Amino acid sequence: MAGTITALVVQKRNKERVNVYLDGEFAFGLALAEAIKLKKGQTLSDEDIARLKALDEIEVVHERALNLLSHRPRSAEEVRRKLRDSKQEFSDTAIETVIERLERAGLLDDEAFARYWVDNRERFNPRSARALRHELRQKGVSNQVVDRVLADLDEQDAAYRAAQAKVRRYAHADEAEFRKRMGGYLSRRGFAYGVVRDVLDRLWDEIQTQTNSP
Repeated sequence: MAGTITALVVQKRNKERVNVYLDGEFAFGLALAEAIKLKKGQTLSDEDIARLKALDEIEVVHERALNLLSHRPRSAEEVRRKLRDSKQEFSDTAIETVIERLERAGLLDDEAFARYWVDNRERFNPRSARALRHELRQKGVSNQVVDRVLADLDEQDAAYRAAQAKVRRYAHADEAEFRKRMGGYLSRRGFAYGVVRDVLDRLWDEIQTQTNSP
């Protein structure tokens, strides 16, 4: 594999990458930032080539990770799993190097991600602490981080707000049907029996007050 660089050609589809030719034949691709350190006529040993390929793999993995993070915040484990599942079969060494780089840069932060996840759920689809814990653990967030993020969650308030999405549908049902339907809805979101009971009492009282008001 060792040889002499005979050409350095910028790729047509990606101007940030360069094709390296050794002894007249394509050898490998390289990020522009690394390629500018090379020159025609330079001889590369097997060790040089292995080092350059390893550096390039890290840059490719880094770009892939940044692309993943451009869509929404993610946990470190989410990014790790996505990279491991890539068709390009990245090495564990490159993946872990990139994870550490992103964490140092503040672009991967499990606690910030967990707070984003909980805030998003709170605004659009409130769930119980138990359900949120399960979701976050599935994302690879540690129990310690989950504990901190969920410490101030008001389950009664979350259940009440979750119920607002369905309460009008069952507002004209009798009390037994109302409690059955709304109770099932809230239970499926992980809320405990006591929380569900208290929220249903509150909602039913509000419905009765509205129904009986002049």
